[in-house]
Amino acid sequence: MECKQLIRLAKDWYIRIQQETMAPARMMEFVDRHVRDCPICQAEEGLSDEIEKIRDFVLPESKIPKAVREQHHKPTPEIAPEEHNEIEPDEETAPEHKPDPNATP
Repeated sequence: MECKQLIRLAKDWYIRIQQETMAPARMMEFVDRHVRDCPICQAEEGLSDEIEKIRDFVLPESKIPKAVREQHHKPTPEIAPEEHNEIEPDEETAPEHKPDPNATP
């Protein structure tokens, strides 16, 4: 990145994410807005690749658009329970709790 202002802003925004005062998606909105309005960023070749690396690092998997996730990852295979991992009910159940009629409330 050649734009010093974007570097400074991105560091500040990332600190806010760490402090949980800014959402990661909001940071990326600000980055996109800055790049759109900044002549230095618009002239820089390869900046969009760097921004995407930042986006992948900052955004949690669930916030990345599904179409993008599918491009990067193979689909998760369907998971079926194995026979030896099945949960069977206990043979002995806990006795039913009955209130003591002689107890004072």
